[in-house]
Amino acid sequence: MFARYVLFLIAQAESHNKPRQWTLKKRSFYRSDLWRDDPAHSQNACFSRLSFRLTYIFVYNLLQFCGHTWILTNTIARFLTFGKDALADTFYSVGFVMSLCQLLSFLELFHIADGIEKARLLPRFIQVTEKNVLLIMVILLEEMQSKPVVCLLFLLWNIQDLLRYPHELLCAMDRPSVTMLWTRYTLWIPLYALSVATEGFTLYQALPHISSVTPPSDVLNSTVTTSTNLHFVVIGYLTLLALGGSVSVWQLLKERKHHLDKWNKKKKTKLK
Repeated sequence: MFARYVLFLIAQAESHNKPRQWTLKKRSFYRSDLWRDDPAHSQNACFSRLSFRLTYIFVYNLLQFCGHTWILTNTIARFLTFGKDALADTFYSVGFVMSLCQLLSFLELFHIADGIEKARLLPRFIQVTEKNVLLIMVILLEEMQSKPVVCLLFLLWNIQDLLRYPHELLCAMDRPSVTMLWTRYTLWIPLYALSVATEGFTLYQALPHISSVTPPSDVLNSTVTTSTNLHFVVIGYLTLLALGGSVSVWQLLKERKHHLDKWNKKKKTKLK
C-alpha cells in the first residue's frame, strides 16, 4: 500500500509539472506576453518610445532652423558686401543647403501622418510639393539660377520657415509661446500668399528658357513640338499652383482659428 501511495504521488507531481514547464517555455518564447504582464516594463517601453519621438522631432526642427538661419544670414551678408551683384549669385552660394532643407521637408508629411506633429496634411503637402517642383526646375534651368527672382523666392521661403520652426521647437519642449503662436499663424499666411505669387512669376519667366532648351519632337510626325507641350504643362501647373495656394490659405486660416481658440480657452481655464 505504501509503495502504491508513493507511485501515485510521483505521478501526480509529474502531471502538475508538465503543464507548468510548457507554459514557461511558451511564455519565454512569446516574450511579448511577459512584457504585457509586466506593467513596469511596458511603462518604460512607452516612455522610451515617447522620448525617442520627442528627441527626433526636436533635432529635426533644430536642424531645419539652423539651415534656414545660415541661408538667410549668408544671403543678407552677401547683399551687404556685394550689393546688387549678390542677387545673381544667390543660388550658387546657398542652393545646396536650400535643396537639402527642402528635400528633408518631405519628412514632415510622415510626421503629420504618424501624429508626431499636429497639423493639417493637405496644406503641408501642397507647400512641400510646390517648393520642391520649383526648386527642381531652377536646378535644371541654369539660365534661371542667376535671376533676381530666385533670390527673392529664397528670401521668402527662409522667412516663412524661420517663423515656423521656432514655434515647432517650443511645442516640442512643451513650452508654447503665445507670441510665436500668433506670429506662426498670422504673419505666415500673407508671406505664404506672396511666395506663391513669386513662384508663379518665376515659372512665367522660365517659359522662354524651357522652349529654348527643348528640341522638336517628330516621333508621331506631328507639328506640335515638345516645347509647346511643356508650355501647356507649365501653364497647367500655374493653374494648379493658384488653386493649391488658395486651398492651402483656406486650410491655414482654419488651422489658425483652431489654435488661437484653443489657446484662449486654455488661458480662460487657468484664470478660473
